[in-house]
Amino acid sequence: MLNTAPLSLNNSHTLQQVVVTWPNNDIQTISHQRLRGACPCAKCRAARIQGKIALVDADVKLIAMNPMGYGLQMVFSDGHDRGIYPWSYLHELST
Repeated sequence: MLNTAPLSLNNSHTLQQVVVTWPNNDIQTISHQRLRGACPCAKCRAARIQGKIALVDADVKLIAMNPMGYGLQMVFSDGHDRGIYPWSYLHELST
């Protein structure tokens, strides 16, 4: 598990994916849809645990990434902006 900030983050609106380069030179590509579906906020986690989460629209876009020291707050085109993705959690996600 990686707890340090990535070297770079590139949000491609055209490809609807984020490319993350980690200090160990791992390069990770994560789709906007996957990021939205894996939101770690309490409301989304509870919905997943209860099996009540709706499918994420394939057209959802990541419109902003706000650094929070230990991770990123992500803002999506569906208006959701409550999830903060710690670096270790972000590192565990994949396309």
